Amino acid sequence: MKNVLLAVTGLSPQVITETLYALHHSQRQVHTIHVITTRDGKEKILAQLLADGGGHYHRYLREYGIEPSSIDFGPQNVHTITDEHGIEIPDIRDEKDNEYLLKKCLELAFHFTSDRHTAVFFSVAGGRKTMSSCMTLAAQMYGRAQDRLYHVLVSPEFESNRDFFYPPKVSKLIELHDDKGRPLFKETKYAEINLIHIPFVSIRDQLSSELLDAPKDPGTLMLSLIKEEERRLTINLVYGKIIYKTLELDFMPARMALYTFFARQKKNCPKGDVQTCGNCRDCFLGVGQVLNSQDEITEIYRKLSRTRPIDEMSDTGITQLNAENFMSYKGKIKRDILQRFGPYALKELEIASHGSRPNTRYGILMDKERIEILY
Repeated sequence: MKNVLLAVTGLSPQVITETLYALHHSQRQVHTIHVITTRDGKEKILAQLLADGGGHYHRYLREYGIEPSSIDFGPQNVHTITDEHGIEIPDIRDEKDNEYLLKKCLELAFHFTSDRHTAVFFSVAGGRKTMSSCMTLAAQMYGRAQDRLYHVLVSPEFESNRDFFYPPKVSKLIELHDDKGRPLFKETKYAEINLIHIPFVSIRDQLSSELLDAPKDPGTLMLSLIKEEERRLTINLVYGKIIYKTLELDFMPARMALYTFFARQKKNCPKGDVQTCGNCRDCFLGVGQVLNSQDEITEIYRKLSRTRPIDEMSDTGITQLNAENFMSYKGKIKRDILQRFGPYALKELEIASHGSRPNTRYGILMDKERIEILY
């Protein structure tokens, strides 16, 4: 069995050598190491761990008599988070960056767990809290019986210290700082590194075979577990959220107002006697028709926002729609739905387009009988 250490790190690359040390001292061999990090994190790893001759990873192997060829770890095993254009991101700064991070975690978790001859050690000891959360989610999605989720606890005074990467065989005195930032000196023999095994519940065995042929987004994976005879959409204006197959999505008021407007169009379709919408698009509207419905959209927004007078709102927002910002709101709504519910749900939940320019019309494809609006 080949053991793969899959870790997330930020700007403290020592978590890699600390984790490797903890695994070795728990009699767990590691055959290959792969790291998910940002552009800035990669630079730290290359400079401090993998630098030829002086990198702390190479020092660790030499000091503890570990044959370098027994572990596959090099620059090619450092996986940088990239955006949709393939550009490496420097840090996890917002929701979009977190999406890229989660995608990378799911892709690599899927890849390494696809080999039944491997055991994956998921490490959540490094990086921002959102990085450990995304790695944990990846383990829950794709982890198997032989895989493990680990955290490493390091003595507080040694944790993230720039001079401490692992306890050396021969103790040495290094400069630390107390909880008030004052310098102090302490022998490394007092450093404790504890490997913590974190139990996790995997859903892999509950996924259908077609969901295991390639990495999928978390919304698609979670929705596949919910068994219902009929998929229903609830638009709850009281709490500003939509609910689909028991999963909830909180919408910003402006997006909720526009989405509710289109849901109303669907519910109030001129063909009131139809039981299923099928290929009917009579409820779909052109951009001009949407803009002419500004008063209705504004009124929905007024009830949702509650706190600010409408006349204080931006003159380029939901209360002053034009063709450009309508398309912007439509795109943001699509992104929110895709991120929460996945691409399989997107096709019937998004504000879809029908027809070609200049006669394109927009609406929701889901059957009106399966849509409920709560006021």
